[in-house]
Amino acid sequence: MRGKVGIVVGLAAGYVLGSRAGRERYEQIKDGFLKLWNLAPVQKQVGKAKEFGTSAALALPGALWDGAVKVTRAATKKGTPGQKLDAAIKAGKDSKGDVKRAAQTSADEVARAADALRDAVDD
Repeated sequence: MRGKVGIVVGLAAGYVLGSRAGRERYEQIKDGFLKLWNLAPVQKQVGKAKEFGTSAALALPGALWDGAVKVTRAATKKGTPGQKLDAAIKAGKDSKGDVKRAAQTSADEVARAADALRDAVDD
């Protein structure tokens, strides 16, 4: 189904770009697109995409930041340079699980959003 949608979009874009019908026909096509864009099911999927963008996409950078803060704090504690290095390495290893979970959450959310969009296109 994804290939069919791609073909339709490609044909539409080719028609718009290669049309000799002029500005009037372009405006008709644009108005049709805007009507489609403003339909409730389309806007529902747009809302889901925005929701994804603000939730799952922020999980990974947050986990990376938290891990960097932990490593920095460990490296700046009192002690010998060797102790600081050991503490920083341990903090990095401890943060690995958090980053891995955040990356998996982001990947799962991307897959879920893609499935929802595919289902909406199929309907």
